[in-house]
Amino acid sequence: MDNGVMENFFGRLKVEMFYGEKFESVNAFIEELNEYIYYYNNERISFKLKMSPVQYRTHFHVI
Repeated sequence: MDNGVMENFFGRLKVEMFYGEKFESVNAFIEELNEYIYYYNNERISFKLKMSPVQYRTHFHVI
């Protein structure tokens, strides 16, 4: 399987959250990582989708 989706995510993660940052501890890094993942899924607007990933999934979810 192609892992391009994960490579794209980790590339974005490094650019938007990691590069140039100094973390006080492993726990501080984990907390920041959790905040970034929440932001990425719920608030960050995807250029391709024109909405966040969660908005996209719930927009087209049919009950």
